[in-house]
Amino acid sequence: MNKYLKWGIIGVIAIGFAGWGVYNLTPHVNSELQEAPAKSAKGGKKRTLNVRAVRIEKQDLSDKLYVSGSLLPDEEVDLTFETSGKITEIHFNEGSFVKKGQLLAKINDAPLQAQLKKLEVQLKLHQDRLYRQNALLEKEAVSKEAFQEAETALATLKAEIELIKANIAQTELRAPFDGVVGLRNMSQGSYASLSTPVAKLTKVNPLKVEFNVPEKYAGILQEGASLTFTLEGDLSERNARVYALDSRVDDETRTFRVRAHYDNSNRKLIPGRYVNISLATSQYNNTLAVPSEAIISEMGIDKVFLYKNGTATPAVIKKGIRTADKVQVLSGLNIGDTVITSGTMQIRTGQKVTLDEVK
Repeated sequence: MNKYLKWGIIGVIAIGFAGWGVYNLTPHVNSELQEAPAKSAKGGKKRTLNVRAVRIEKQDLSDKLYVSGSLLPDEEVDLTFETSGKITEIHFNEGSFVKKGQLLAKINDAPLQAQLKKLEVQLKLHQDRLYRQNALLEKEAVSKEAFQEAETALATLKAEIELIKANIAQTELRAPFDGVVGLRNMSQGSYASLSTPVAKLTKVNPLKVEFNVPEKYAGILQEGASLTFTLEGDLSERNARVYALDSRVDDETRTFRVRAHYDNSNRKLIPGRYVNISLATSQYNNTLAVPSEAIISEMGIDKVFLYKNGTATPAVIKKGIRTADKVQVLSGLNIGDTVITSGTMQIRTGQKVTLDEVK
C-alpha cells in the first residue's frame, strides 16, 4: 500500500475519534453550566427587607364624606315697585348694606299726594258734621237715619284716605330685610314698570351651604350635623351646621340635597362661591384600624403582614369603613399586633424583615 494512502486513512480515523469525543463531552458541559445558577440560587440566603410598621391600638374613627357645594344667600329678591311711574328718588349706593324697611327709591306720587290733601280737608268737615248730628240726635232734633248717614259718610271718607295712603306706599321701594344691594339697573328719571327690577337685594348673614350627597346617606345624615368647608384659594376651615334636608332623592342623580347655615356676620364671604365640604356621617369609637397602604387584596381576600420575631406573617382581615388614610378592621387583628405598612408588594410569607420605624 502506498505510504501516503496509509497515513491519510490514519488521519481520517483520528479526526473521527476526536469529533466523537467532543460530541459526547458537550452535553455534560452544558448540563453543568445550566445547573450552576440553580445550585447557587438554591444554596443562597433570602434577602432581608427593611420596612416600616404600626402597632395596633384602639382609636376613634369618623366616616367622612367629601363633596363639593356652593354658597347661597339666606334670602334674595329682585327689588321692584308695586306700581308704575317715573323714578324721582334713589336712596342707596350700589353694593351697600341696608336695613329692613329702609327707603331705597321712590316714583312720582304728586297726583296721589294732591288727592290725599283734598280728602284730609273733607275729613275735617265730615267730622264736624257728625259731631253736630250727634248733638242734635241727643235732643231729638234730627232723625237717627240722618245721623247714620253722616256716620257712614265719615267712615267712607276715612277708607278713601287709607286707600290713597296705600297707593302712595306702593310708590316707595323699601328693603324687605337686612342685606346688600347689588348693582342698579335703573336711574333717576327712568320709567319703572312692575316687571323691571331696580336692583337685587341679598341677605348674606347667615349664608347657606348647599350640596348633594349619595342616596345611601338618606336616613343617616340628620339635621344638626356639623361640617367644615374650604374655598378655592383659601384653605382655612370654616364650620357650618346642617339645618335642612330635601324631602326626596333625585331620580336622575340618585342624590339628595342638603343645606347648612354658616355664620357670616362679618360679611367676608359672598354667595355663589364654590366650596369643598368635609362631613362626618358616622362616628366609631374604640375601634381597630390600619393605614390603607398596609392592606393587600387578592382574589377577594384582604390581608396584612404582621411582624413576628423578625419575619413577615400574613393575617386575613375583615374591613369596615374607610377614611382618607385608614381602614377599619372588624376582625383578624388584636391590640398590640405590629402591622407592616411599607414594601407590602415585595414581602413573601416568612420573609425576614427589619423594622426601620414603628409608629
